[in-house]
Amino acid sequence: MWEYTDKVKEHFLNPRNVGVIEDADGIGEVGSLACGDALKLTFKLDEEGRIADAKFQTFGCASAIASSSALTEIIKGMTLEEAARVTNEDIARYLGGLPREKMHCSVMGRDALEKAIAHYRGEAEKKTEGNIVCECFGVTDIEIERAIRENNLTSIEDVTHYVKAGGGCGNCHEAIQEILDTVRGKEPVVKKTPARLTNIQKIKLIEETLDREIKPALRKDGGDIELVDVDGDQVLVKLQGTCASCAASQVTLKGYVEAKLQELVSPGLVVEEVQ
Repeated sequence: MWEYTDKVKEHFLNPRNVGVIEDADGIGEVGSLACGDALKLTFKLDEEGRIADAKFQTFGCASAIASSSALTEIIKGMTLEEAARVTNEDIARYLGGLPREKMHCSVMGRDALEKAIAHYRGEAEKKTEGNIVCECFGVTDIEIERAIRENNLTSIEDVTHYVKAGGGCGNCHEAIQEILDTVRGKEPVVKKTPARLTNIQKIKLIEETLDREIKPALRKDGGDIELVDVDGDQVLVKLQGTCASCAASQVTLKGYVEAKLQELVSPGLVVEEVQ
């Protein structure tokens, strides 16, 4: 289970400002139901140009609801210039912190606010800038670079926590690492061609990686995984505990388990679940 602060729990259980302002001055929508997170933010200005009211509708987890609720509270009474300076870190700080795995929820709030302000100002909605890096969640290199710079991110895992890129199939991990290296001023690592593993070596490495890297992470949320068999590059596993009944089990299987085994054992491994 994620460790949530009391304030996150409060804003999740009793969210403020839920709904839509029908005659809103600003409207911002981000995310999509397909990727599991969506947010609509609306606000109304008073005669002095300050945000008199703000409401939200969101589809997402506890952190998404709490972050959206917090955002509406933060911006009330602000001018648009003040609201434009609100960052995702401000949202997380207001809530007493968010699990790093859920920081993308605060980023989504910041993005919705930016779109709502642009809508009020009559600015044309920006076309997607940059090139799509993460096909699973439609995240571009520009978005990834911005998240790295603004939040001092240092790893692929950090990037996934903040913008979800890399949290699906894992095929974009190498591209994300290249962006990290560029932003952090590092020379890209030249990969050496790995020596061919014998089947016994491969099985041993898979078992070690499961025990050291994967099982501890799954067990934090009440899940687990069992290695059933290895047939060439096909790794047969059985998900256990909460992982077995989780709606996102295939994302965990492919985006985390398979990606980790490909990174640490062999890039050609394919993980399949058996019942």
